[in-house]
Amino acid sequence: MNYNFSEITPEIARLAESSIDSYRIDPELYTQYDVKRGLRDINGNGVVAGLTNISTIKVLDMGDGMPNHGDGKLYYRGIDVEDIVDGFIKEKRFGFEETVYLLLFGAMPSEHELAEFRQLLASFRTLPPTFTRDVIMKAPSDNMMNTLAKSVLALYSYDDKANCISIPNVLRQCIELITLFPVLAVYGYNAYKYSSEGGSLFIHDPCPELSIAENLLYMLRPDKSFTELEARILDLALVLHAEHGGGNNSTFTVHVVSSSGTDTYSAIAAALGSLKGPKHGGANIKVAMMFDDMKKEVKDWTDEEEVRGYLRRLLHKEAFDKAGLIYGMGHAVYSQSDPRAKVFKSFVEKLSDEKGRHDEFALYSLG
Repeated sequence: MNYNFSEITPEIARLAESSIDSYRIDPELYTQYDVKRGLRDINGNGVVAGLTNISTIKVLDMGDGMPNHGDGKLYYRGIDVEDIVDGFIKEKRFGFEETVYLLLFGAMPSEHELAEFRQLLASFRTLPPTFTRDVIMKAPSDNMMNTLAKSVLALYSYDDKANCISIPNVLRQCIELITLFPVLAVYGYNAYKYSSEGGSLFIHDPCPELSIAENLLYMLRPDKSFTELEARILDLALVLHAEHGGGNNSTFTVHVVSSSGTDTYSAIAAALGSLKGPKHGGANIKVAMMFDDMKKEVKDWTDEEEVRGYLRRLLHKEAFDKAGLIYGMGHAVYSQSDPRAKVFKSFVEKLSDEKGRHDEFALYSLG
């Protein structure tokens, strides 16, 4: 028999209905037994899933003895992420590497420590021989999380100490993965683009002298070119998304999977599977698709009433995917504002001017 992996036969459809019926749970039972639905409570708010001293999110001000919702704050190892960003922006440094050091080791590195850490990262930024050909180039995926998960699992086979979970060995594996993720991402993207669109395939070796953000752009572009502003904004994005309270879905997945004593590669691959979901990291894809649809449907991007009309159609299940959702709105933790967006906005506006896309930035900024 020839199997078509994409085909839903009538038999499969019938069995699916039976499965749904047999696994249905009365929603009232969640309230009766105080069972949380994943990492959210019955009202959809985030729940405490564990304790961490790596990063902290603050949304309540208890100054007058009463809980007051205010602007969200994000701290890495007790340091306000806005202060971290101000530090390396004012001194015109790339900040992701020192942020990684802070998160891993609990303190900001000295100039000497940072230089040594950058050298360590650069020394690990090389894939095993034939890995690109044997793993990345075969069956490229249209989803980056799948691409990365496949590559991470494959790296297990190249590691002589893959199963050792001593702290030094796990740290070595994690540092390797941190510095290799941009390589895996860019090579995976270029391989998929080549397989789906044809044309030329570009595989550039990373440059040891460049930062992680610079290398990402250097490897991505056919001519290796990028502007300083592009690199600094990408570096800023990496810093702002480096950690987020230790209790989001993918981070929580690492805790669950690694608690069984499994290897680093399996735990990180599981986290990537979690990150892919549209209710977690994959939400940004939905946002991008929604805005693409908005730009087609809204004729005058400066007309706030026309934009509001489109948003109403979204809520009434009359536009885009007809799910009744405005993607990118709301957060399980922040109630008033997300500090990452606050920091990022002015830099993105500068990039929109550099690229001649200020009208598009204005559309995104409405409201």
